[in-house]
Amino acid sequence: MREVETPRGPARVHLDPGERGLLVLGHGAGGGPEAPDLLAAREGALAAGLSVARVEQPWRVAGKRVAEAAPKLDEAWLAVIAQLQYDGTLVLGGRSSGARVACRTATELRASAVLALAFPLVPPGRATSRAHELALPTVPRLVVQGRRDTFGLPAESDGVSLHVVDGADHSFAVRRQDGRTRSEVLTEVRETVRDWLQTVT
Repeated sequence: MREVETPRGPARVHLDPGERGLLVLGHGAGGGPEAPDLLAAREGALAAGLSVARVEQPWRVAGKRVAEAAPKLDEAWLAVIAQLQYDGTLVLGGRSSGARVACRTATELRASAVLALAFPLVPPGRATSRAHELALPTVPRLVVQGRRDTFGLPAESDGVSLHVVDGADHSFAVRRQDGRTRSEVLTEVRETVRDWLQTVT
């Protein structure tokens, strides 16, 4: 882990080296880089041979409880990635809010693909959809979404593949009545990410 300076303050980068390319993952507004689905994606990327950088946003490094506004998140994210060294393909990704950041910045960063875990399509109780953000990149996108995610399920479209995880919610947690364990769900996430990365890198 190392700290990286950004216009929003220091960020942290948790880096796992691989053989080729780089997957950069951002966390959500309610958690950090140790979220179980991010760790599962990390394992899948390492199995596919990529390096993985999990970015911890400056607001969280500073100990704040509330995420910053979208432009500030994007500003810090861009500054971090500008300081990362890698060879080969760049894939951007993240969970929830982090997936939105990845989608908004993919074109500017010339990413080859985008991985969206638990994309927060429509916030519960609201009618505003964020589908336009998912549509921003022109590169392949994979959305991995729990079937019980209260933010809903994005639609598949040109360039957007959707993998639905049965029994899982927005945090990829399960209930006893779903007949699945958390370990089984996270294994599915890991293998889905690994297989997809092998096709786009």
